[in-house]
Amino acid sequence: EALGIPYNIAVVDAGGRLVAFVRQDGALIGSIDLAIDKAATARIFDQSTSELASLAQSGKPLFGIQETNAGKVVIFGGGIPVWYGDHIVGAIGASAGTAERDIAVAETAIAALGWSSKSLRGSTSHAGPDAIAN
Repeated sequence: EALGIPYNIAVVDAGGRLVAFVRQDGALIGSIDLAIDKAATARIFDQSTSELASLAQSGKPLFGIQETNAGKVVIFGGGIPVWYGDHIVGAIGASAGTAERDIAVAETAIAALGWSSKSLRGSTSHAGPDAIAN
């Protein structure tokens, strides 16, 4: 709540299944599903939802992708894959503010948990591949 906005934050595992969820007091009820869907989208497509957004614009290769997966694909910022070395082990989704704030909150959550939002080939300084499920 450092930004003055209460947040919904979701964590999914490598299979895209919800394993943790936090709703701060006063966080918008309407953004609960968005946080969960952002995390799942980031894991399903192995890229951030903001990166996916640029590919989903008219004339781009993934135009209309948000209509797949029962309409649960989110194509604006706030969903970020979580890496261990060069493997994606899950994802985090944050929702309540602007796309830029949601990205910042998701990145902060990843860092606070000692995880990485980037591929770190060969790195052993971050949580192990089972960390999200545990």
